[in-house]
Amino acid sequence: MRIAADWITADHTQAICRMLMDAGYKALFVGGCVRNAIIGAPVTDIDIATDARPEVVMELAKDAGLRPVPTGIDHGTVTVIAGGIPHEVTTFRRDVETDGRRAVVAFSNRVEDDARRRDFTMNALYADAFGTVFDPLDGLQDLMARRVRFIEDAASRISEDYLRILRFFRFHAWYGDEAEGLDPQALAAIAAATEGLAQLSRERVGAEMRKLLSAPDPAPSVAAMRACGVLTRILPGADDRALAPLVHLEAEAGIAPDWLTRLSALTGPDAAARLRLSRSEEVRLCLLRDGIGSTRGAAELGFRHGYDDACAILLLRTAMIGTFFDPAVLDEARKGAQAEFPVRAADLMPVFSGPALGRELERLKTLWISSGFTSTREDLLNHG
Repeated sequence: MRIAADWITADHTQAICRMLMDAGYKALFVGGCVRNAIIGAPVTDIDIATDARPEVVMELAKDAGLRPVPTGIDHGTVTVIAGGIPHEVTTFRRDVETDGRRAVVAFSNRVEDDARRRDFTMNALYADAFGTVFDPLDGLQDLMARRVRFIEDAASRISEDYLRILRFFRFHAWYGDEAEGLDPQALAAIAAATEGLAQLSRERVGAEMRKLLSAPDPAPSVAAMRACGVLTRILPGADDRALAPLVHLEAEAGIAPDWLTRLSALTGPDAAARLRLSRSEEVRLCLLRDGIGSTRGAAELGFRHGYDDACAILLLRTAMIGTFFDPAVLDEARKGAQAEFPVRAADLMPVFSGPALGRELERLKTLWISSGFTSTREDLLNHG
């Protein structure tokens, strides 16, 4: 097979390939860029594998007038900036020692060694500078069948890095065949290794959950996580029953997937800490979950929280409670989001000040909202 893509033939990418090949070294595109090019998915990162040692890559890049950055030089990775685009150039490696979180590696001259230390067969695909695909571990067949399969022994790959448990479910959500289901051998190995998840940093777990929940439909993968005991390990108290209905409602309403809204549908009480959410993400998560249980209507939600968060709350309510969804509520939310409260704090001063001023503004807002946003400034000030 041969792949054709603009990023392969781009001058800056070819410059890096020539830099290596002209010096007698291999230059092979690897991983996600090859996988996505084959299936027609967008390519965002370009990784190049080589038998050149990292210090050699540094020197070759400098001599070629490119900018090398030693981003992971101890593990063989040099980021080469060409045409303003970062390309990760990594020396063929094999694992010498692993502890479930990180690996001690030794450099290799064999691409087969490099392939065997990767996680899934579909990620062990290579292509040369001309786009010719090299498939040392039969990953192409798995990719075309949309089958996420660990390389060789699943238990061994998992024990090398327990984050691969979460990556397995994430990759299935993005690339797997839902009709075929998940690889039973992988699920068995995962179920036996869930204790290893405790070794992972919360940042790494949070990053994987963001990517998983951003998939078009993560519900089958999350359900499998629950069945394997993974979900309760990373999010105790989580319940995924509302996730599939939420995904369906998003599609029905024409609303783009939002990972944090989906997290709100399944999270336990301490999700923010367990996933190391940012402060702004934590605030929004609380807002969405509080909104689910509130009695505020669509228009008021739109006014108080904006259209996007109002829509998220309305979809979450429907998914979690199981009620009928009326698309008209989205129009109400939009109306509320566009409404402008006609009274300003200065209108109530000096009669009101301090906390009393805030209470009076809130009282008038409530009256204004109950009028369907029709009360004027004069109505509220004179008859409020």
